[in-house]
Amino acid sequence: MASPHHGARHGFRAGGAGSFMFALMFASTAFAGEADVVNVNVLAESAGTYSFEVTVVHSDEGWEHYADRWDVLDDAGNILGSRKLLHPHVDEQPFTRSLSGIALPGGLTHVTVRAHDAVHGYGGKEMKVSIPGRTGQ
Repeated sequence: MASPHHGARHGFRAGGAGSFMFALMFASTAFAGEADVVNVNVLAESAGTYSFEVTVVHSDEGWEHYADRWDVLDDAGNILGSRKLLHPHVDEQPFTRSLSGIALPGGLTHVTVRAHDAVHGYGGKEMKVSIPGRTGQ
């Protein structure tokens, strides 16, 4: 007959190993959290379009969980421009990427910039920024 502590001598108890592994897998997926926009610079371009320099912070973990995009939105939630991020930035945090040639509708005085990550989608810190040279700033 096996001792009641037989499983404990082998490093696990019934149900304990599976629960631990599930918790470990979930923790590694959730650890990086959501992608946050921490700085935005908007620059007017000569063609009447705008360039956006966006700084994002996210604890990228590799190809399965990284900040993969940021968007420029109007008040109605329409995407005016989007920068796809082609690889994880594990060792570069926070990181800044730019996108130029974004046409903004007339009368628009501000936009919202949000980031997206491959696991959580949207939900991190967004920034509302004024458009240079537009009234109502």
